[in-house]
Amino acid sequence: MRSWVLIVVAAALVLSACGGRLVKKQYEYEEELYLGLDGSATLNVNASVPALVALRAVDLNANPRSRFERERLRAFYEGPGVTVTALSSSRRYGRRFVHVSMDVADVRSLQRLAPFAWSTYRFGREGDVYEFKQTVGAPAGRSVSDAGWDGSELVAFRMHLPSKIAYHNAPSRRTERGNILEWEQTLAERLRGTPVDIDVQMETQSILARTLLLFGAMIVAAFGTLAAIIWWVARRGRAEGFADS
Repeated sequence: MRSWVLIVVAAALVLSACGGRLVKKQYEYEEELYLGLDGSATLNVNASVPALVALRAVDLNANPRSRFERERLRAFYEGPGVTVTALSSSRRYGRRFVHVSMDVADVRSLQRLAPFAWSTYRFGREGDVYEFKQTVGAPAGRSVSDAGWDGSELVAFRMHLPSKIAYHNAPSRRTERGNILEWEQTLAERLRGTPVDIDVQMETQSILARTLLLFGAMIVAAFGTLAAIIWWVARRGRAEGFADS
């Protein structure tokens, strides 16, 4: 019994040391953007149906026992330059949650579509870096009754950057796995329209390109070393042959 207590205490200490990041937070509304250096992106939206109704005025039935309105969601999110690639749903806290994945041709065009019209987007090269800016403004939804919210619900805007981060204004000042940033609010703040200002600067060379260049340099160095060893062995063999003669 004592050993189990020690294990639990040790696990709690590890989680505390990691800032709780081993357990992924649950959000009532989340936008997760995977940005490319060419301005294209993959965008995932994970949200409860009541949050979508209250924040984005999506015409959905917020009753958790209602059916999953897949085609209505697809029609809401698809538009010029945006293609829905996956749609699914789940249940949590007695509410239905939806999960939408989209391919975006140009992140700067998102503000023209109803689901993302509460934001303004800027992306482009500024000197030696690429700069991305997003300002999330007031919601455009309708009131939802009996959503089951207790005031602890959170909203997040997460970014996966394609290259090394030179600057960011994420409130946590923390970078996850080297290139993931997060801006977080309470749902109450988002419903009140408290703005979210996102500002990121990143290097112009992608992490993948940097990795490939490093890998290529290592291969060249390895072949160079091998060639030098072969040359040295061959030269030594010739020298010994002359000595024997």
